[in-house]
Amino acid sequence: MATRRLLVTGGSQGIGEALVEQARATGHEVTFTGRDPARVDAVAERTGAHGLVADITRADDNARAVDHALARMGSIDVLVNNAGYAYRAEIGALDVAAMREMFETNVFGLVDLTNRVVPHMKSQALGDIVNIASTSGMKGAATATPYAASKWALRGITQCWQAELRPHNIRVTCICPSEVQTNFGGRGGRNNPNKLYAADIAATIMAGIGLPQRVLWTEVAIFATNPWKED
Repeated sequence: MATRRLLVTGGSQGIGEALVEQARATGHEVTFTGRDPARVDAVAERTGAHGLVADITRADDNARAVDHALARMGSIDVLVNNAGYAYRAEIGALDVAAMREMFETNVFGLVDLTNRVVPHMKSQALGDIVNIASTSGMKGAATATPYAASKWALRGITQCWQAELRPHNIRVTCICPSEVQTNFGGRGGRNNPNKLYAADIAATIMAGIGLPQRVLWTEVAIFATNPWKED
């Protein structure tokens, strides 16, 4: 794969951190964002990527992230919209304000950032946009109304962008992981080697952007082969 220049949101932990590590290990340039300064600094120092403390829900931070990436790397070939979190609650006890707040990260902030990156990709007639959704956006579940709704929205957004951007040689892919062993939602310590790891999702993303440019993965759902097996 030719050297690519990646902008990754939520790159200081979990799937984003694994992606930064794999992209840098294979010689790509990476700018990543995160909200925790200590985590951002640690990943940047370990990988040699360009780290930036930024909150995707803030328009000024998104503008700064794009400017920073362009200044450091010269262009943005790949945007990975990874930042996100889950708020879950049963209907009848759902905090709509908390749901709106989550949508600011999972949907509106993501759209704002992409809106700023696409003109640069159009100008070079080349690019990849990777949206990290979830299998929760493919099938409903109890207490999942807020989170699943945000991921269903992201799948629909991805399809709209595919229709708009394919004529500009820009690929848009939606990645839908099942449960991944990260600290997502504060649930760390799930070390079953048969379940998915962040590195598995990162490897999938790297495989997708490494496909010949004429090839588009529209959507990929990722499951562990046998997650119930206990070693």
